[in-house]
Amino acid sequence: MHDDLIHLGLIDEEDVVLDEAALALALLDHPETSRDFCLGVFRAIADRLATIGADARDARSQALLLAQVLGSEFGFIGDRVTYDDPANSDMVRVIERRQGLPVTLSILYVAAARRLGWMANMLDVPGHVLVLVGEDVVPVMIDPFRGGEFVDRDQLVVLLQTMDPGRVAATSHVATMSNRAILLRLLLNAATRAEAGGEGRRALTLYQRMTVVAPGSGHGWWERARLELIGGNVAGTRMSLSAMLEVTREPELRAKVSSILTSLQA
Repeated sequence: MHDDLIHLGLIDEEDVVLDEAALALALLDHPETSRDFCLGVFRAIADRLATIGADARDARSQALLLAQVLGSEFGFIGDRVTYDDPANSDMVRVIERRQGLPVTLSILYVAAARRLGWMANMLDVPGHVLVLVGEDVVPVMIDPFRGGEFVDRDQLVVLLQTMDPGRVAATSHVATMSNRAILLRLLLNAATRAEAGGEGRRALTLYQRMTVVAPGSGHGWWERARLELIGGNVAGTRMSLSAMLEVTREPELRAKVSSILTSLQA
């Protein structure tokens, strides 16, 4: 297992640097790519923001500058034409193509803002990701997938209703995501697309990475065990389910996992 991946699983939550972590995950599939080149893009974005954003004190000004630099000047935008292209979940390819999914683009925005000491977080919207800039009192929401466009509360309600028409939209239920949860979302996007495309082995690799980056993710262990069992790796399945028991506290789920382990032993 790559040292950078193991390192991500060991460090504290607050020590995760989002864009560098996403890059480390992508470089596992691009050993020929220059890490320094990609880090240079991150630094160039931060340097440009620092140059023009010295006087940006409020959330709106900071959000405008993020949209200007990342969206307009560097050209990062959502891929609407080939949305499910695996390249959109791959930070190396996102840097090359200047296109990506909401989660990969939001990682760039949040990491760039934090390098300047600005408050920025990702919002977990069903089927989408937004960026929240500023303190809790007067924050501003922007959509990196649309070049950093502002999103007001009414637009957020419409977005929630569009993603889940049968549910009453409640903006108060939209929560910020932890750094590790963001990396899990990134890996999950890639894994589900790989499996949908018939690449079960690739999906398993991504779920394996998920359990290393976030050993406490019960979902990661479950999906890993499922694909290991499909591939006939019973020993691997038992190991993954046993690891899941270590991190899962829900009684019904623990009973289900224990039952499966018993049947595999038989």
